[in-house]
Amino acid sequence: MMDCDAIIVGGGLAGLVAAAELADRGRRVTILEQEGENSLGGQAFWSLGGLFFVDSPEQRRLRIRDSRELALQDWMGSAQFSRPEDFWPRKVAEAYVDFAAGEMRPWLHAMGMRWFPVVGWAERGGGHAHGHGNSVPRFHITWGTGPGVVEPFERRVRAHAAAGLITLKFRHRVSRLVRTNGAVTGVAGEILEPSTVQRGQRSGRAVTGGFELSAGAVLVTSGGIGGDLDLVRKAWPVDRLGPAPKTMVAGVPHHVDGRMIAISRDAGAAVINADRMWHYTEGVRNWDPIWPNHGIRILPGPSSMWFDARGERLPAPCMPGFDTLSTLKHILATGHDWSWFVLTQTIIRKEFALSGSEQNPDFTAKDWRAVLRNRRGASAPPPVEAFKEKGADFIVRDDLGALVEAMNAMTGEAMIDAGRLRMQIEARDREIDNPFSKDAQVTAIRGARAYLGDKLIRTARPHRILDPANGPLIAVKLNILTRKTLGGLHTNLDGQVLDAAGEPIPGLYAAGEVAGFGGGGYHGTNALEGTFLGGCIFSGRNAGRHAAR
Repeated sequence: MMDCDAIIVGGGLAGLVAAAELADRGRRVTILEQEGENSLGGQAFWSLGGLFFVDSPEQRRLRIRDSRELALQDWMGSAQFSRPEDFWPRKVAEAYVDFAAGEMRPWLHAMGMRWFPVVGWAERGGGHAHGHGNSVPRFHITWGTGPGVVEPFERRVRAHAAAGLITLKFRHRVSRLVRTNGAVTGVAGEILEPSTVQRGQRSGRAVTGGFELSAGAVLVTSGGIGGDLDLVRKAWPVDRLGPAPKTMVAGVPHHVDGRMIAISRDAGAAVINADRMWHYTEGVRNWDPIWPNHGIRILPGPSSMWFDARGERLPAPCMPGFDTLSTLKHILATGHDWSWFVLTQTIIRKEFALSGSEQNPDFTAKDWRAVLRNRRGASAPPPVEAFKEKGADFIVRDDLGALVEAMNAMTGEAMIDAGRLRMQIEARDREIDNPFSKDAQVTAIRGARAYLGDKLIRTARPHRILDPANGPLIAVKLNILTRKTLGGLHTNLDGQVLDAAGEPIPGLYAAGEVAGFGGGGYHGTNALEGTFLGGCIFSGRNAGRHAAR
């Protein structure tokens, strides 16, 4: 007799969605999570809560004209699917765009989720309509950030647990998938010592016992590899992005270790697109870290000037918020793995946000008054000001010479020439006097302010960087920040894991980041933002519903 109908390996967002869908259909589910109970929700808890919707009420109120056709054009131009194994990733991508343009928002709204009325314009692209990037704003911040995304699914899971349909087993680490006559029929692993650490902190790995469970279906929803920098470097696409960085900061907790990818491969699962990944170039060291080597991403508006380690301005489309992987490739081609923002207090006040639920306590707490006060005040939001004051990567000075001296002192080498940096900033400043410009970034700033949402809360009025009236000068040393695995276990649209021949392995499913957010990599080579949580929701729902049959 089976221990349950379905086992879910991983208590993150994709696992919670799948479990809720299974239990809604009367199936008995066991969720196995290697961390403690306070880690339920996984990485999604730490996120800003952005979701990619198409033609939403929020967009329409801001006079954004979006459509399924435009969104699919942007997705395919970004994905650049080019491999034979991209058949299912492409199918999942097409289905997700349909979902984002149709049922997704009403379905989530019916569960109680709500969104900030100003839609963000993330990953604006590389400069061509048919290429990478979002043509229009689509980044909908969930009211309550990451915890607000997790909450309705955790609520459903907890209700089913109270009714006896779902069993939650924490500190259970899976190390083997059990196969019987070609089908996956269960899992085996270790019980880890009880954990008393806070969510996200490094937990112990001492083993206190073992377990083995059987089920009609096993769903792997265990996340990617971003917490293991050695695995990231091993999978790094040197031919496409250049050499792997020697120094990185971790954008995810240490338990995002990729173990289940290799364990599933040992059970016959195919892994595809392992070289596709999504890491950020705007990482800063957290002055108040939660997990080891904890990095935070700056979510920049378009106005900061971006320079490489030598003080040379980055070319378009390597501008803040435009083309992540092109910028990453350009930075690594310099032979260094860091770069610099140079900006003013006027810019940081309006344009800097920090990724993460804990860095946006006003949004996370659903405090409208605090949101308005923090985003429209004389200073930057308090978490940003705290980084400016205490962050190891932030420098504040009243004049450019002193700023450059401190920048060179931070890296321990006089790599930046003050005269050369001044020339580039002054040249840009001269372009501000007219409503038109040959400078691509100045043009982009003016284009951003044509969107009401950016003009109100996201893009500073164009001004001269070296004008003292705009406050002190600020330099921020930017590190490469690990984040998402874009490839993974090969699945079909229903979440069934495929073998090397492309055939479903009976009883085995995968969803979320471990499956490249669906299909084994539904982003292709580039992501459009808001599609990581959305991919967990979509793939978890599909896998849960199909496994319930």
